[in-house]
Amino acid sequence: MGARHRIGALSVAVVAATGVVLSPATASATHPAPGRTPLATGYGGAVVSDTVESTQAGLAVLRRGGTAADAAVAVAATLGVTDPFVAGLGGGGYFVHYDARTGRVSTIDGRETTPRAGDDKMFIDPATGQPYPFTTAVTSGLSVGVPGMLATWERALEKWGRFSLADTLRPAIDVADRGYPLTPALRGQIVSNEARLKQFTSSAELFLPGGSVPAVGAVLRNPDLAATYREIARTGTRAFYGGAVGRDVAEATQNPPLAPDATITPPKGRMTVADLKAYKTIDQAPTHMRYRGLDVYGMAPSSSGGITVGEALNILETSDLGGLDRTQALHRYLEASKLAFADRGRYIGDPRFVDVPQRALLSDVFAASRACLIDPTRVIPAPAAPGNPAAPGSCAPARGTEAPDNEVHTNHFVVSDARGNVVSYTNTIEQLGGSAIVVPGRGFLLNNELTDFNFAPTQGTAPDPNLPAAGKRPRSSMSPTIVLKDGRPWLALGSPGGSTIITTVLQILVNRIDLGMSLPDALAAPRASQRNTAATTAEPAFISAAGGLTALGHAFTPQAEIGVAAAIEFTGHGKLLAVGEPTRRGGTSAGVVFPTR
Repeated sequence: MGARHRIGALSVAVVAATGVVLSPATASATHPAPGRTPLATGYGGAVVSDTVESTQAGLAVLRRGGTAADAAVAVAATLGVTDPFVAGLGGGGYFVHYDARTGRVSTIDGRETTPRAGDDKMFIDPATGQPYPFTTAVTSGLSVGVPGMLATWERALEKWGRFSLADTLRPAIDVADRGYPLTPALRGQIVSNEARLKQFTSSAELFLPGGSVPAVGAVLRNPDLAATYREIARTGTRAFYGGAVGRDVAEATQNPPLAPDATITPPKGRMTVADLKAYKTIDQAPTHMRYRGLDVYGMAPSSSGGITVGEALNILETSDLGGLDRTQALHRYLEASKLAFADRGRYIGDPRFVDVPQRALLSDVFAASRACLIDPTRVIPAPAAPGNPAAPGSCAPARGTEAPDNEVHTNHFVVSDARGNVVSYTNTIEQLGGSAIVVPGRGFLLNNELTDFNFAPTQGTAPDPNLPAAGKRPRSSMSPTIVLKDGRPWLALGSPGGSTIITTVLQILVNRIDLGMSLPDALAAPRASQRNTAATTAEPAFISAAGGLTALGHAFTPQAEIGVAAAIEFTGHGKLLAVGEPTRRGGTSAGVVFPTR
């Protein structure tokens, strides 16, 4: 049997839990590798990402003279090795880039697409005439969208890179070959997906070697993924988009490698090699709005992130948040989120299929018509109805309809280089573990992005903008953001977390800009996420201090953690403040090329 058809397992060797496998390409005596620290200051470029190895990979590329785009591809490829349940070749994402030479912010839409055999009834079970249960749809080939990850890397390097794709894949290949220590966070992800992984032979053999979850500190190696990356480095992206890798991807979606003792009968996918050959990323203008004299750039549809964050900021700008007490400032933050999410559900979808009124949704006139609904003495009943951006109306609250929330996990990282270029990049395979299907012999999980579509209409008698269709991109909440002050970068930030991404980015901006927190404090502060629901999802520490909000009618549903943010602040004279999470997801890794105290 040929190597590319082999079902390979992670090679596991037990080491000390604190041991880190370093590669020659990413560590040296003169540039010691960063540990898992959430904070770094210095010069020459910065990286903040989920894992130590991916941050090392990005810094190594920057030290060799690479651009922010070069480093971003190295980080993303390495995350595919060390953060495989939220990142990798089987997914897609959104790439926001600031070009220091031109002063322009540009974006790449690398979102997954629906196969050409898809339609608006693809998530309706023909046996019942009803939508598939969400859990059934997720763990199946039907949920897999045509991956855009690799095409995004290629396009970013074409536009802004100095190195080849093969060069930027080398750190990831090295980590996959040499191995990396299993962290408590990754082990927890394997444990939470163990039942799903056991359904597929390739997934169980990769992540459950010997039939069990490896121990924290075990060194995990992924020779199949290293070989896949080498094949792509040697033959180019055509290996994936129509070549041997692509054929294996299509086969895994249509005929998932079910284990002999599998307890599920998943609906089959519709992706073909022709769908992979036809995939294209989209260069598009970012969303842009002004907030407190700053220029805030985000991701336009197919993501809802840029518009929803922008609309909420416009609503908040009608109040002097910094002059209010904590309760009233947070009340307005939650209510602005609620109203923006109502409009998101009604109007935002893939603009190649839906007429998205982006300019109107981001207008000050529309924001004023929504802000006037906020009552300082009580909450707006949820779900709130969407507004009418074409004809902003009265300030009488109206009830809307509940909308599903299927988005769950992603990853986000930020990069800057010595030239002043900046990347804010959110990418994902969607659910923790995606579809749970590892492509046999290839070493990576496939996404379940198509479950971000609404399975059936959600907007009552109004059109639903987020129903599936052939070639359509599902609506996303990913919100990679770059903020300019006086025309130069000031902040770059983003977060994973499904639909809580939008509120996480919004809350960090409010914390930093309006409430006067430092960037580390703005990221570490307890979070709450109001998405037009009767109860607001919130971290326990937020709830414990929410007495004033409760008196206004806010109700809360606890969630241990919301988001895993990454950010860079440009503090002047070339100095950088790189900030990750101190505790969420076990803490994340920040590093700079030339650190200072």
